[in-house]
Amino acid sequence: MTKKEEARLRREEKFRREMERVEGMCIYEKEYDTYSLICGVDEVGRGPFAGPVLAGAVILPKDVRIPYINDSKKLSEKRREELYDVIQEKAVAIGIGTASPQRIDEINILQATYEAMREAVRKLSVVPELLLVDAVQIPELDIRQVPIVKGDAKSQSIAAASVIAKVTRDRMMAEYDRIMPEYHFASNKGYGTREHIEALRKYGPTDIHRRSFIHNYV
Repeated sequence: MTKKEEARLRREEKFRREMERVEGMCIYEKEYDTYSLICGVDEVGRGPFAGPVLAGAVILPKDVRIPYINDSKKLSEKRREELYDVIQEKAVAIGIGTASPQRIDEINILQATYEAMREAVRKLSVVPELLLVDAVQIPELDIRQVPIVKGDAKSQSIAAASVIAKVTRDRMMAEYDRIMPEYHFASNKGYGTREHIEALRKYGPTDIHRRSFIHNYV
């Protein structure tokens, strides 16, 4: 066997193992396969000092398996961007919901997260029959829900929602960075890094800062 053939076989074996891993992330989708439209729901941005909290809702076709899908936090930015395009292409429906920093200050981060999740589900072009949700039960929705602890690492549907939400929010923060470069939003995504806190103390808060999160720093 030539070195080229050996390399090809190694690639094929690596990809086979990857597809086995992805198949393992579809346990809940298969457990509830009597439902035709299963929607994964996840949020990003609960912890930052600045920017919105954002939720994604994604319905994938039953037979779709997406290589390299995972909890968005475990993926490189390049991989997230690649998967974002794949999900956009393959999904039956995608919904995105947001809650502004002002809304977070008004009703608290947990309630704002629920609000963003409800909006994401309601923005889907079709009505899902079942929601697989990362960790929580979303109030005020008349759709059956299955909360899954660390669901973004255990369900392909939730992982897809995680990627959509993460990429969308990161792009928003990059836009804010162009307007307000002194806060380094493109790199810190609004989280309370040392450079972010230093900028807060030097320049003060902006309209996208969560006042309830930063009162100890300004």
